[in-house]
Amino acid sequence: MSSDTESGLPNIAEVLSRVLQRVPRERQPLLIALAERLAAERYRGWAADPANARRRAELLACAAREEDIAGRIEGLYPNAGEVQREITAHNPDLEEINRSLFAGRPLREQFAIQANGERLGAATWRAFAQQAPSAGARATFLACADLEEASAAVLESYLASGGDA
Repeated sequence: MSSDTESGLPNIAEVLSRVLQRVPRERQPLLIALAERLAAERYRGWAADPANARRRAELLACAAREEDIAGRIEGLYPNAGEVQREITAHNPDLEEINRSLFAGRPLREQFAIQANGERLGAATWRAFAQQAPSAGARATFLACADLEEASAAVLESYLASGGDA
C-alpha cells in the first residue's frame, strides 16, 4: 500500500485511483457504491465495539449514511446489482484491498483513514456531478457528497478531541 508520506497512513486517493482504473468510467459510481457498503460494515463494527460505546449512535448514523449513498447511486442504474456482481467477479481483491487499508492499525488511525476516504468520496461525487447526464443524477451525486462530508465531520471531531471513542 502506498502511504501518505507525512502521516504514514495509506494514500486513499492513490489506492482508489488504481482500483477505479480497472472499471469503465460509466460503471465507476457502482464500484464506489460497493465501497460505501464496505464502509458501512466498518462503521457498524466500530459501533459494536464496547470501547466505542459513547460514540455508538454517531457511528451507526455514519453507517446509515454509507448505505444511503450506496442506495442512491444504485438507484441511478436500472441494472445496478448485475453490474456490481460483474465488477466484483472481475475484481475479487476489492474486499482485501479495503481490509488491508485498516488492518492492524490503532482506532485513531482507522478514523483518520476513514475521514480521508469520506472527504475523497465527497470530492469524487462532485466530480461525477459535473459530468452527470441529467439534473436528477447531478442532484443525487451532490447529495451523496454532503452525506460523505457529514460522516467525515463526525470522525474529524473524534480526532480533534484526541481520538478517544
